[in-house]
Amino acid sequence: MRKEFEELKREIGRAVVGFDSVVERLTVAVITDGHVLIVGVPGLAKTLVVRAFAKALGLSFNRIQFTPDLMPTDITGTEILRGNEFVFVKGPVFANVVLADEINRAPPKTQSALLEVMQERRITYAGKTYEVPKPFFVLATQNPIEQEGTYPLPEAQLDRFIMEIDITYPSYEDELRIALLRGFAALDEIGQVLTEDDILRFQREASQLPVPDHVVEYAVRLVRNTRPVEPSAPKVVKEFVRYGAGPRASQFLVWASRSLAYIRDKAVPTTEDVRDLFYDVLKHRVILHFRAEAEGITVRQVLDDVLKATPVK
Repeated sequence: MRKEFEELKREIGRAVVGFDSVVERLTVAVITDGHVLIVGVPGLAKTLVVRAFAKALGLSFNRIQFTPDLMPTDITGTEILRGNEFVFVKGPVFANVVLADEINRAPPKTQSALLEVMQERRITYAGKTYEVPKPFFVLATQNPIEQEGTYPLPEAQLDRFIMEIDITYPSYEDELRIALLRGFAALDEIGQVLTEDDILRFQREASQLPVPDHVVEYAVRLVRNTRPVEPSAPKVVKEFVRYGAGPRASQFLVWASRSLAYIRDKAVPTTEDVRDLFYDVLKHRVILHFRAEAEGITVRQVLDDVLKATPVK
């Protein structure tokens, strides 16, 4: 898939600059058939990169702006009366790529409606089941600085996202180029690189990639060392981590590493692929004690220590 991926980056680069790593992570999530949480302050082109990504993939796209008054049926759809019968009108989740903008602004009931669709890939309404399109991905954004009037996602729901991608400020050189771009108007210049059938084929092929035993063992040992109860966990984990990552993190880390190897045209995933994705897959799954915040300990520092304390065998 190397050729298609390079073309994908080139097309998306017509609208956004400095997002090669983000595009790679998003592509890994697509090939792994997983959902992504994107975190960044306002103005960093989170929405634009998702729209550009969906267009280059040739997928249908819907954006949902989450607000405190958003209802579950505003997302999933509802029945309306037409003539003498009720007809189900599909909501915006019926698209290949759904952008859930500022997901933490909606109340828990509405968040749960979206997260249920993410898990089940279908909606049940009035006793009837409606399947969402395939492939199906939810890319949710969160603003890390405006927490007033928000409803943070519970840890159990965060765990359904295969990765959390942090978008930071661009470099000086990239910002010079960004200043000359046309923003959303540049989306018209993006050409379609893939089709739905291509993506489904890539998913099947990547899932058949063999994973060496030592790579699986390394991924599992990394995840287990984020848990305070694990004897081999580093000191910082035992002191400052309340809950470590669960088995789903091990599964997602192996799956994502396999997809990353596939994108990079490798025969099998390596421990390097596991290390490359470790932060993105684990950072939203490790819950710190209040003492960690008081002493200035971050999840990133904890994961750094886990990497150092977990040698490749």
